[in-house]
Amino acid sequence: QRQTSKQRSLTHRSSTMPAHTRKVKKVLIQPIQVIYRLLQSKTRVQIWLYEDTRMRLEGQVIGFDEYMNVMLDDADEVDVKTGKKSNVGRILLKGDCIS
Repeated sequence: QRQTSKQRSLTHRSSTMPAHTRKVKKVLIQPIQVIYRLLQSKTRVQIWLYEDTRMRLEGQVIGFDEYMNVMLDDADEVDVKTGKKSNVGRILLKGDCIS
């Protein structure tokens, strides 16, 4: 196999390129993967509501689906301004309400 001069120069450039100028591929994590990790770790989460910015929900993720509807167990409504919490128990939160 014979390389053309253009192929040789490209090979030479890429092998002598400093490490700090090489392209680094970024791995994107899908939101559904993050929710799955929270489900597995049984972490208590705080969810911001889309239309009611004064209220947030806290609870443990016990289920979700491809539409990002989320089931929370032992959920609390938290008023951001006053910090007041009220327990709502187990709740299904539609994915289009989450921001």
